[in-house]
Amino acid sequence: MADTSSRLLKLLSLLQTPREWPGGELAERLGVSRRTVRRDVERLRDLGYPVEAMRGADGGYRLVAGTAMPPLLLDDEEAVAITVGLSTAARQPVRGIEEASVRALAKLERVLPSRLRYRVRSLSGATVPLPGSAGDDVDPELLTVLAGAIANGERVRFGYQAGDGTDSARHVDPHRLVSARRRWYLLGHDNDRDDWRIFRIDRMRDVTPTGGRSTPRDLPADDAAAYVAGKLYSLVPTYAADVVLGAPMAELAARVGSDVGELSPIDERTCLLRCHGDTLEWLAMRLTALGCEFEVREPPELVEHLRALAARLTRATTASPDARPFTTDAPDRPQISPVV
Repeated sequence: MADTSSRLLKLLSLLQTPREWPGGELAERLGVSRRTVRRDVERLRDLGYPVEAMRGADGGYRLVAGTAMPPLLLDDEEAVAITVGLSTAARQPVRGIEEASVRALAKLERVLPSRLRYRVRSLSGATVPLPGSAGDDVDPELLTVLAGAIANGERVRFGYQAGDGTDSARHVDPHRLVSARRRWYLLGHDNDRDDWRIFRIDRMRDVTPTGGRSTPRDLPADDAAAYVAGKLYSLVPTYAADVVLGAPMAELAARVGSDVGELSPIDERTCLLRCHGDTLEWLAMRLTALGCEFEVREPPELVEHLRALAARLTRATTASPDARPFTTDAPDRPQISPVV
């Protein structure tokens, strides 16, 4: 039985290579008869692997796409490559695959041999990603620990630093990992406070699964991501802006779009834009991108921000070519040649 199982794994490994395998070549590689190869192929089919038989003088087999994802057999190099790739995806999440990449990473690391764990950690430690957009770096290993606790229904303990710098110890039933605004968050039920809480994962430390079972609870929302997004937006100041635009409404309607705000006509040459934004920078960027004259009526904070921006742009375009726009006390840094 052990020989049969080992042979089936070897056969499956060969079939996962994207090519057609003649029956005679498979028999030679496995050291068995063609009849045994046919029986082993039938066993794989019974296990859910979609193995297709090819017609011809020698016949052949290949693994094709099925209705479900069968288990994969990976060699050492493939396992290391996939693990490092998933770690990169976890550090710099791509919309739509954030949580899936962490779940897959947790499953893979759970079965990764110790020799490959060392290689993965060595490679990850020697690799430095280029800085991306706003967001604090999160250790993928911490994400996999939390993902495992969520999958196992296990409580976790950790230290947490709030936004005001206050440190506290938390005892939480983890519910979901959520990626938003280039950051990772843990949504869970804080047992000491008897309430649902959202934790920034880059502020967590010493995360330890306790072995205790989480208490099943219904989230006070239909969707974890929507719940976290709503809570985050409720904590961000929102600016309501009234802006007179120096162009006809029909000309600007396509450029403004429903995601920016609502337009209403003033006269044949101007219109009023009412919009909201959680940052002054975003409002200023969208207004200047419209490509027309405009006058901000509200809020005064946006007026001051635009004035400061205009002054900075004016200085940038009127400075003498020989003048240094700013100085620094730091010593001159050695020049580094670009990679060619």
